[in-house]
Amino acid sequence: MDAHLRDLRYFAAVAEELSFTRAAERLFISQPALSKQVRQLETQLRVRLLDRDRRAVRLTAAGEALLPAARDLLQRWDEAQRAVGDAAGASRLTVGMSTSVGRGLLRTLRDRFAARRPACELRLRQVNWTDPTAGLADGEVDVAFVWLPFPGQDDLNVHVVAREPRWVAFRDDHRLSGRDEVEFAELLDEKFLALPESAGPLRDHWLATDERGGRPPLVCATVTNAEETFAALESGIGVVLLAAGNAEIYRRPGIRTIPVTDLSPTELALAWRPGDHRSTIRALLESLPPGL
Repeated sequence: MDAHLRDLRYFAAVAEELSFTRAAERLFISQPALSKQVRQLETQLRVRLLDRDRRAVRLTAAGEALLPAARDLLQRWDEAQRAVGDAAGASRLTVGMSTSVGRGLLRTLRDRFAARRPACELRLRQVNWTDPTAGLADGEVDVAFVWLPFPGQDDLNVHVVAREPRWVAFRDDHRLSGRDEVEFAELLDEKFLALPESAGPLRDHWLATDERGGRPPLVCATVTNAEETFAALESGIGVVLLAAGNAEIYRRPGIRTIPVTDLSPTELALAWRPGDHRSTIRALLESLPPGL
């Protein structure tokens, strides 16, 4: 069986860093996923490429022999991708999202990316919550801002951009309007807006299903995009959980947002396909502002 270029890329990163932790950070993937792919490569080649223990990672003789060949193959493939992109006039990167991601992130990202790749156009595409991959699943976009967890997450590269508390939004005549914060236990009997069933674990996350002690959520309506959510909140039929970084987006006339004190945090991530090693995607990742 032929080795995948992705596995060679992962092996080369570990071989150069001599650390699974640093290599995983460099590749924007999790350390367990990296270890799994390197083991898979060793199984395919039927050799041990790396000796590792808790203190160090070292190349075996077989690993030393493979590294220059792997570098050469990866360089040739990257050059081929760039040549194909240039021939097709592909100086564009399409970014999918289900809502604005708030935090001033997009403006900063555009500016930093433009400084790195001034000839590459960054396009944004809004995708309804019926597709929790924000367009990645059907190839509409190159990369996407997504909320974790979502269906098919294990089949994509995922880099966490922000980890922050969950808040709750409601109409300003709600019983909680005078409060600065609320415990989730006080929301158990509230009627909630929910994502579509196709969102799977992401729907459960925004209903905080795992933190209800076995009590099922009371769902008053299903919403497929931000505008439907705002309309439902303004009608007063229910409440909705949201990320702290998006609270400002929800603060419209007639709507309030406050922190929920006893919920686990939510995670915003940038996702892309594992086989897509275009340098423009790496440039976008490197353009993400630090310390969100």
